[in-house]
Amino acid sequence: MVFKQGATAEEIVYRYPSLNLADVYATIAFYLNHQAEVEAYLQQRQQQSQEIRAMNQARFDPQGLRDRLLARKTAPEAC
Repeated sequence: MVFKQGATAEEIVYRYPSLNLADVYATIAFYLNHQAEVEAYLQQRQQQSQEIRAMNQARFDPQGLRDRLLARKTAPEAC
């Protein structure tokens, strides 16, 4: 979050031109008024993301997928 890195609302809008200044100020105000809840939510989402990534890697072995794709690429085409 660039705000936590010290960026002002104006700097955020400059970096992300699709945003408007009023919305950025509103978002910052919400964050400052609900900081504990937002941080807990972000932590929870990070944990869920890590769990899903681990499940996907266990379910879809990346090395096995790579090997299958390479084998398919080097196999002669059947006409």
